[in-house]
This record gives sequence, C-alpha cells and structure tokens, in this order.
Amino acid sequence: MSDAAGPIPEIDPEREAATKQQVLAAAERLFALHGFQNVSVRDITAEAGVNLASVNYHFGSKDALLFEIFRRRTGELNRERARMLHEASDRHGGSPPVREILEALFAPPLRWADPANDRRISVQFIIRARSEGTAEMREALQNDVSHLARFAEALKKARPDLPAETVYWRLHFVLGMVHNNRFVEFDRLHHLSGGLTREGDVAGLLGRMLDFAEAGFNAA
Repeated sequence: MSDAAGPIPEIDPEREAATKQQVLAAAERLFALHGFQNVSVRDITAEAGVNLASVNYHFGSKDALLFEIFRRRTGELNRERARMLHEASDRHGGSPPVREILEALFAPPLRWADPANDRRISVQFIIRARSEGTAEMREALQNDVSHLARFAEALKKARPDLPAETVYWRLHFVLGMVHNNRFVEFDRLHHLSGGLTREGDVAGLLGRMLDFAEAGFNAA
C-alpha cells in the first residue's frame, strides 16, 4: 500500500547549513544597524532571501537567534584574545609584561572595529548586545567572566606588588577604554579638540590606548 501523503523529501545538509548561515548573516547586519527591537523575523528572512519559517526551524525564536549570534561572535573574539595572550606568554617564559597583556585584550576588538574591516558589523552587534540584549545575553555578560579571568591572572603575575583588589579595579577601568574607543565616536573628539585628534588607523589608536593603560596599571 502506498503512502497517501507521498514520500518525505530528503533533507540536503549543505543547503540547510547555507540557509542557516544566510539567516545568521542577515540578522547580524540588521540588528547591528537598526537595533534589536526594530527588526522583525520577516525583515530577517526577506534580507536573507529565505522562507519565513527558516528562523523558527533553525533557531526556535528571534531571541534564540540573537543569542546564537552573540555566542558565536563573543566566542570568536575571546578566542583571538586568548591566542594573543598565549603567544605573549610564550615569548616571555610565562610572564608577559603589562603592555603585552593589555595589547592582547585591546587589539582584537579594535581590528574588528576598523571601518575597513568587514567584522565591524560584528562589533556593532556586540555593542548593541550590551545595551539592548535579551535577558540571556545580559546574564552571560554579567556572569561569564572566564575569558577575563586569564587576563586578571596574567596581570596579577605581572604586578605581584599590587593587591589583587587593585588589579581587578584597574582591569575594570581599562575594559571601559575598550567599550568607549570606537572609530564612529571620534568625530565628537575631533570637534572638541579643534581638529587635533583625528585618528584614522588601528595601529595609531592602539598605541595611544596602550600608552595610557600601561601607565595606569604601572602606577604605584
């Protein structure tokens, strides 16, 4: 007896993976540019050129899609930071100096944020997540500090004369530099300085940040 419903179509894994990637890329771009609340599932699927049901099929919900992008991008960024810290540790027999520890912390997000880098959209998405993120994102930002713990340990080793509490506070302050030094914000500083502060490259900005942060960390 034949099945009245007809044969079940076979799933093409490559096509499914491509569709999922299209949805992720479209959603990241739209959320980064327009904000989490201003983008609908219909907007995402239209941008991706896929069926409206694709978001629910691959992710379950809009919030789950948001968290998947957040998880992927922060994971990539923190792996890049960890790699740089590991390389600095290898160069210095397990005890890198403060400046190289801070460079591993600063350099990856700065490079991503470069207007010439396609990853700038990912940075914009992460910035949005800090202010507009879902409850799951906020919980991760507050409680998932494993990627920062390795930097805290390296800095305590580099400055064993400082109380641990002081190291943690100084790490907190330099993280503020990462969150507030973005190329899109430099126009305001340029106006404030009367044109003295135009900075157009990652290397120049990174050097300025490291000079300031290193001096702060090495203060008595």
